[in-house]
Amino acid sequence: MEAAIVTILALLFLSFVALGVYATVKVAKAAKRGVDRTLDQARRTVEDTTLKAKSFGQVGVAAELAKLRLALRGSMRATQDALQAGAVEDASLRESLDLFARLSAHGRELDEDLKRLEREPDKAYVAGQLAALTERTERITGSADALRRAAHDRARRFAEDDLETLSAQIDVETGALRHWTTVDGGTNGTETSQAWYESAPGAPEQTPAQPRPQAGEAPQAITAPDPRTTAYPWEKTARPESAG
Repeated sequence: MEAAIVTILALLFLSFVALGVYATVKVAKAAKRGVDRTLDQARRTVEDTTLKAKSFGQVGVAAELAKLRLALRGSMRATQDALQAGAVEDASLRESLDLFARLSAHGRELDEDLKRLEREPDKAYVAGQLAALTERTERITGSADALRRAAHDRARRFAEDDLETLSAQIDVETGALRHWTTVDGGTNGTETSQAWYESAPGAPEQTPAQPRPQAGEAPQAITAPDPRTTAYPWEKTARPESAG
């Protein structure tokens, strides 16, 4: 019996140790990913700042190369963010993400070529390559921009369709809430009130009699609608009236 208890305690101890090791590894990996993302973001920020400084502070082929790299990086980054954000709610954008991944391979290759030419000492050779590099950049950024704008148009169209459906449902609901305006043509308040209780044509115009309370029974009060229990952000909370 004692050996079984010791065995169980040993197994529990080993399980806790294994769980602790697993949790430690997961936390370490998550921390490493966070550090890597921070470093990547910092590196991109430094590179973008450097390219902006070159595009404005220099002239000639160096400035042109910097402008091409800025245009390429900006377009690809904006498209990637738009597609990834849209794919969370719209599964149809998954295929667009696959196409963008293939386009990104060409974009990275072009960025490497531009970066290499920045270190090229023969400026005349670089100037001769600018026309072809500009065309490649425009083709890649044009495709990226087309994907991004199509994703934005799709999201906006879905939002407009949803708003149109919601507006139609609200119109139906408001019409149901104001049902007295459609009873008997809604000519006036008197005819509408009569239509509620008239049982047959030609019935005398009279107010329906209210039931009288029985002896010893207190009159029943009119039940008011239940107050709202949840305040929406656009509703103001009523202040309690001060006593006296």
